[in-house]
Amino acid sequence: MHETGIESHFALIDGKKLRFGYTTGTCAAAAAKAATLLLLTGTAPETVTIDTPKGITLDLAVLEPTVSNGTATCAIQKDSGDDPDVTNGVLVYAAVSTSNQPGVSIDGGVGVGRVTKPGLKQAIGEAAINPVPREMIRRAVEEAALGCNCVKGLSVVISIPAGVALAQKTFNPRLGIEGGISILGTSGIVEPMSEDALKDSIALEIRQRKALGDTRLVLTPGNYGADFLKERYGIPDDRIVKCSNYVGDALKAAIDAGFSEVLLVGHIGKFVKLSGGIFNTHSRLGDHRAELMAEAAKAAGAGEATQRAMFDCVTTDEMLRILGENGLLSGTMDTLKTRIDAALAERFPKLQIGVIVFTTGNTELFRNETAQTWTEEEL
Repeated sequence: MHETGIESHFALIDGKKLRFGYTTGTCAAAAAKAATLLLLTGTAPETVTIDTPKGITLDLAVLEPTVSNGTATCAIQKDSGDDPDVTNGVLVYAAVSTSNQPGVSIDGGVGVGRVTKPGLKQAIGEAAINPVPREMIRRAVEEAALGCNCVKGLSVVISIPAGVALAQKTFNPRLGIEGGISILGTSGIVEPMSEDALKDSIALEIRQRKALGDTRLVLTPGNYGADFLKERYGIPDDRIVKCSNYVGDALKAAIDAGFSEVLLVGHIGKFVKLSGGIFNTHSRLGDHRAELMAEAAKAAGAGEATQRAMFDCVTTDEMLRILGENGLLSGTMDTLKTRIDAALAERFPKLQIGVIVFTTGNTELFRNETAQTWTEEEL
């Protein structure tokens, strides 16, 4: 196996040693450097060295070098390490040619998306190559050109042929990036199972909803909430931002994006956790559904036998059934509504948050006063 310099870098996740990888941005910069050297010297290097913003230096194998009609092209294969990245193994190509314009110009070719909506880091019409990868590409090309004493302008076109099909497996269609994937990466390195990338994608989608003119953000953890919103309130999928388990991070991102109103909609199985001030609802951080539901039931008048029965339940649907059989459902939901409102107000005082909670079968359990007001008008 070719040594890249990444082999000694690992993350320990749930007791497993998982290998780091490198981003499409790193691949693009390395391919551009190799193609520049091929163009200016007539010979492609077998490997090319890239310094990543993370501080890790990589030595990457150069693939498929060609020269045609004054354009040199090289490819680098993406390695995502042990991260489940859809772009793992794809070839990232850079085509470099001389230009009459001074400096280094960078554009996207086949499989690199084009921006069609506002709110992204690139203007509408530009290739979806983020700022850090753009700078990495520019520096790599300038370094190669300097070593060859080249003072001409250089044009770089990044292509990922597999990106046309892969784009459908990413957030890109929702973000208005058409025709391919984005060239991403802020550190140049892919850390396995990183939550930061997902949080960044959620924050990006929130910023875009603001840029598109939304005055009220519609937020839900996932497909169940999106289906509920479409069925019950006719809200189209492209207005809904899915935040996964990162409710707290999404609400912070809403504030940063300039929103003052958020409609927060979710299944009782996740949103019961909000009543305890738990804003990352992933079960690995603590599954307190039974404790919080039983505590709310106790406040509504449930006896010890009912509370014990709730603790024996596997799902919140079973808990709801017990509450209904004992005439405690309405009172328990009122308690949860009050506690969720209090927890949200304490953590996010800058936001006016409407809350709607539902259960299996898209049955609405409760909505707070803010959501009630909004539903009487128009969501």
